[in-house]
Amino acid sequence: MADEAKAKGNSAFAAGNFTDAVRHFTEAINLSPTNHVLYSNRSAAYASLNKFSEALADAEKTVELKPDWSKGYSRLGAAQLGLKNYNDAVLAYKKGLEIDPNNEVLKSGLADAQSAQAQARFRGSGPGPASPFGNAFSGPEMWAKLTSDPRTRAYLQQPDFVRMMQDIQKSPNNLNLYLNDKRVMQAFGVLLGVKLDTRAPEEEDAEMPEAKASPERKRPAESEPVKEEKRAAPGFRPEPQPEPMEVSEEEKQTKERKGLAQKEKEAGNAAYKKKDFETAIQHYSKAIELDDEDISFITNRAAVYLEMGKYEDCMKDCDKAVERGRELRSDYKMIARALTRKGTALVKMAKTSKDYEPAIETFQKALTEHRNPDTLKKLNDAEKAKKELEQQEYYNPQIADEEREKGNQFFKEQKYPDAVKHYTESLRRNPKDPRAYSNRAACYTKLGALPEGLKDAEKCIELDPTFAKGYTRKGAIQFFMKEYEKALETYQEGLKHDAQNQELLDGVRRCVEQINKASRGDLTPEELKERQAKAMQDPEIQNILTDPVMRQVLVDFQENPKAAQEHMKNPLVMNKIQKLVSAGIIQVK
Repeated sequence: MADEAKAKGNSAFAAGNFTDAVRHFTEAINLSPTNHVLYSNRSAAYASLNKFSEALADAEKTVELKPDWSKGYSRLGAAQLGLKNYNDAVLAYKKGLEIDPNNEVLKSGLADAQSAQAQARFRGSGPGPASPFGNAFSGPEMWAKLTSDPRTRAYLQQPDFVRMMQDIQKSPNNLNLYLNDKRVMQAFGVLLGVKLDTRAPEEEDAEMPEAKASPERKRPAESEPVKEEKRAAPGFRPEPQPEPMEVSEEEKQTKERKGLAQKEKEAGNAAYKKKDFETAIQHYSKAIELDDEDISFITNRAAVYLEMGKYEDCMKDCDKAVERGRELRSDYKMIARALTRKGTALVKMAKTSKDYEPAIETFQKALTEHRNPDTLKKLNDAEKAKKELEQQEYYNPQIADEEREKGNQFFKEQKYPDAVKHYTESLRRNPKDPRAYSNRAACYTKLGALPEGLKDAEKCIELDPTFAKGYTRKGAIQFFMKEYEKALETYQEGLKHDAQNQELLDGVRRCVEQINKASRGDLTPEELKERQAKAMQDPEIQNILTDPVMRQVLVDFQENPKAAQEHMKNPLVMNKIQKLVSAGIIQVK
């Protein structure tokens, strides 16, 4: 975790986002408060923000944690130099050089500090009045300004220019010796923050020529990086840079183990694709031994166990992955994957409806971690399988017949709610018995629960299309609902299976009487109004009335008798007309 925050800090620093860099290094320090490199890096970020007091505090902490690390003294010297504590800066750089005598950064920093120290003494105790522009050439700030300005950056590669500026820095009054050098005047303007015209009158319209390169200067394509250019200028203090994390021997070994673990995982993946499960297990197990901070190794091994049918081993790995994942604060998707895999193993092992309960619970937990469509499907399938198995476990035709007989007894006693209760239990015991549906439909009819009764009658017919009772139950309910056309169709369908069934024949007769009554116009106004209102709720009647062809037919019946006669020859049209007549929508006089 600290490495991740430190890497973000380095990236922010490299992008010039020093405030973000400080934040990320602070986060890393909170996670690893004894890591000296993190304090060193934050010191560099603070220095880049000109917060030298904070930079000094971090530099002192760096030295405290790692007194034999030369870089800490480099940070300490830079912070002291930024605070203009030149004497302390010199001491810090010298201390660092005692540890690492060949360190170029310390040497350069010491030169900066000594130069600034000398200038401070010159300004404080030199004879005569101080130079009016002496501060412009003081300390490392001069080199920083010249480097940051594109007009003077290239001059720092020219030794003669560097020598002149060093001479001026030692004694600002020496500026008078170099007033004829346009480069010096250009630099002087940059240091003072003003724009000086360094061109001769005859060059008024000419472009500023490129500064001549000294013989030893490399071609642009071969030039050193900017960081190296800054070091080439004596007295220049380079911008602080974050140190790469100092890696201990233990950390190196950890990194190597992680790399080896990834290779083992890849080998395991390859073996898994080839269905070489034993080899895959070996590779994943080795990966787990090498790196216990990546739970994907464990979940992958669990997947192999699942394929091999070793469900107990699969679940153990899944539990281990979840536990370890929570300790490491792993991605919630990884934890959800482990839970889903465990749920799948539980489903594979399920033999009874109760066995599905832990699987369903596990899938639900997985969905709270991450709502994955695959997990949701597995949950729905498990719930469906549990329900079906419950029905199978409860199935007992003998008890179903006993419950149906109890319902019949209550029906005879006109105790219809009790009868419904026993018929329902009979159906739970044997949901394929059409007789129980037929009997319960009769109970619902007596109770006035016509929609429920109609549903049971239709289920009865679905289970046994040849069972006449189903048609008599359905026809009777439709008749009571005053859907005479539909009732007639039901009775006629039943007669196809039992042509001599008296209940069906009586049902046909009653329906025909009601339909003819409407055709003759024998309905009372109240009956007609009720039938019309009910008909208008029937989707079939609505479709007939909204059909453009039928609308024209109805107009022809009123206005064009000849066309009406032609329409009457079409059996489909006449069938629809009859339905409208039966519904009381139209009347034949």
